[in-house]
Formats: sequence, C-alpha cells, structure tokens
Amino acid sequence: MARGVRAARPGAWLWFLVVSAALTQTALNLVRPVTTYKLLSLDADSVTVGLVTAAYAVIPLVTAMWLGRMTDRVRELRTMVLLGALVLALGSVALSVAPNVALVAVASALLGMGHLVFTIAGQAAIARHAPDDQLDQGFGWFTAAFSVGQLAGPLLAGALLGSGSTVDSPERLADIDLAFWIGAVLSFLAVPVLLVRARSARSGRARPRNDDDAAAADQAVPATGELEVVPGTSPQASMLRILRVPGVPSHMLASLALLAMLDILTAFLPLVGERAGVSPAWVGVLLAVRGGASIVSRVLLPWLAHRMSRRTLLLISLYGAGFTLAVPPAVITVPWLAAVLLFVGGFCLGLGQPLTMTLVSTSVPSSWRGSALAVRLVGNRVGQVAMPLLAGLVAAPLGPAGAIWSTCAVLLVSGLEKTLRR
Repeated sequence: MARGVRAARPGAWLWFLVVSAALTQTALNLVRPVTTYKLLSLDADSVTVGLVTAAYAVIPLVTAMWLGRMTDRVRELRTMVLLGALVLALGSVALSVAPNVALVAVASALLGMGHLVFTIAGQAAIARHAPDDQLDQGFGWFTAAFSVGQLAGPLLAGALLGSGSTVDSPERLADIDLAFWIGAVLSFLAVPVLLVRARSARSGRARPRNDDDAAAADQAVPATGELEVVPGTSPQASMLRILRVPGVPSHMLASLALLAMLDILTAFLPLVGERAGVSPAWVGVLLAVRGGASIVSRVLLPWLAHRMSRRTLLLISLYGAGFTLAVPPAVITVPWLAAVLLFVGGFCLGLGQPLTMTLVSTSVPSSWRGSALAVRLVGNRVGQVAMPLLAGLVAAPLGPAGAIWSTCAVLLVSGLEKTLRR
C-alpha cells in the first residue's frame, strides 16, 4: 500500500510542474517578442536587438553550473521552482518600467535568470524521480508545457499589440506595457499551483539521495567511455568530468543549436515582419504555429521513441529544422506558406530538446544528473549569448532574415557532426 502511494507521487508532482511550466512559459513567450517591439520604439537596430537578446543569457551563463550542483544537494526542489517563477515575474515588471535600451537589457538578463532557475529545478526533479524508461515521457511532457507557452504567449502578444499603430505611437507603447504586466501576472499564477501541491504533500516529500543511494544508482547506471565509476566511490560531478563522458559534448552542441533557433526566431521574426510590413498580430500567429507544432511533436515523442532510435529522431530534428526554418523570412508576406514551413520546422525543433535532455541524463551516473543537466544548460546559455551576437552582426549587412539563416546553418552543422560521429 505504502509502496503504491510512493510510486504515485512523482506523477502528481510532474503534473503540477507541467501546469506551472505552461503558465511561466506563456508569460515568457508573451514578454520576449514584445521586448523587440519596445526596442524598436527606442530606435534600436538589428545589432542592438541581438545584444539585448544575448543579455538574456549572460547571468545564467555564469550561474548554471552552480545551480545544477545545488539541485543535486537540495532536499526540496519545489522551492527553486517557485523562486524561478517569482524572478520571471519581477523581470516582466522591470521590462515595463525600463526607460532606455540599457535597462531593457538588464531586465532581460533578470528574465533569463528566472527562466534558468525554473528550468533547471524542473529538469532536475524529473531526472531525480523518473525511471530511465520514463525519462523521454517526463521530459516530453515538461517541454510540451514549454511549447504550450510558445503557442499561447505569441498569440497573446499579437492580440495585445494588434495590427495598427506605428512602433512609437502612444497606443503601441501602452499595449507594450500592458503585455509586460500580463506576463508578470501569469508568472505569479504559477506560485499558488505549486503551493497547493506543497501543502497536500507535506508528509511525503521526496527523500534526497544519500551516499548509499548514489552508490547504488552509479552501479545501476555506470558511466561510459573513459570515465569509470566504482560503486560507493563516485567522484564529485564537475564540468570537466561531465564533458569527458563520450557523446555529451555532441549532445550539448545539438541542444545549443536548437535552443538558439527558438531565441532567434522569437527576437528576429518580429523584426523581419516589421520590415516587410507584416503586423504584430500576424507575427504572433506565425510564432504560435511554431509553438503549436512543438506541442504535437512532444506529445508524440514517446510513441516515436518506441519506433525510432533517439539518434535518428535527433537527426530529423536538426536537419528538418535547419532546412525548413531558413525559408519563412523570404516568404513572410505569404502568411499561409510561412505558417506551413514554421509548423514543419517547429515540429522538428520540438523533438530535439527533450531528446538531448534524455541523452545527457543517461550518459552519466544517476547521482550526476542534476549537474549534467546544468552543464547542458551552460552550453545552452553560451549559445544564447554567442548566437544573438553573431545573428546581430550578420543581420547588419543582410537584414534581420540573415540572423535566422545563420542559426539554421548552425543546426545543419550540428546535424552533420552527428551524422559523421558514430
């Protein structure tokens, strides 16, 4: 009886985590496209948009590994998830009141920190509670909630900003501020969702692994390649040790490229649309189509994973997204065609992120999983800093579409690396 109750708890925690993820990611994906329109109202150019987009990942870049180690040690991960939601709300408020580009960049960095804390704590909870054969399902539902936000957030942004007004009109500026405040409220709504669960499960908190647990996990899931783990004497996880595990750097490159594509689309598709005379409402619909396609792919991921290898699915993700997402900037004035291409590309993008989480998690000892996922996030944040800077530089001579094309090239390079690497 007690054993049955204990087995049910991780599933309940997962569903509360999924709901809170949908709320916070709706807020995030409402706020980030609107940030581009606020920058345009401040006379920012493509390079400035790239710099502010990079600022989103600067603080997370230097804190991700430390947070990952904390998730391996902390008893109650729910507190970290709650903190992430609150920092996201604070970042949205800061964006609303920021009077210039510099403070918009600072507020964007705060938003990125909130997203990192929420994401790394949620991933660590799944890696801690889910059996290996259910990791694809757990990460798939968690990232599907992110895709729900990537669908709902841009739709909401487009509805709020509408199709009229110039970029610096009082009406547009008022709509931008309203969007930021709605983003803050949505992030705050995630807090009671998790607090309700905290009260109902107070007597059954997850037990952190002690040294014996870690030793048993290491014996069950040994490390591969050069790194040898002796049961009961597992070395402390470090970035260098994790990166020495065969396959991990390759999985990180794929994850970096996939996440950078999401960021570049979110930041630069509104700029492409503005230059082409496409309204914010239509841009919101296009971004939402991309997010909706990722929901479909993540819901289907457990079914697909039973029929194809993870490596094959990841190659489909990288090549499919790289080729199809290069075309929408050139055909954005034909919305139905851009939407079809964004759906296909979004479906492919949606497959990749949960697969890289699973591949990184299963490449290392179980007691390292929180740290390994943090290293993966460090790689993601490197990409989120470097890729917008590169995209901004490419966009200067080629226009904002060049930013998207350069990121598609990185996706294809990652796919080629995995094709050549056995």
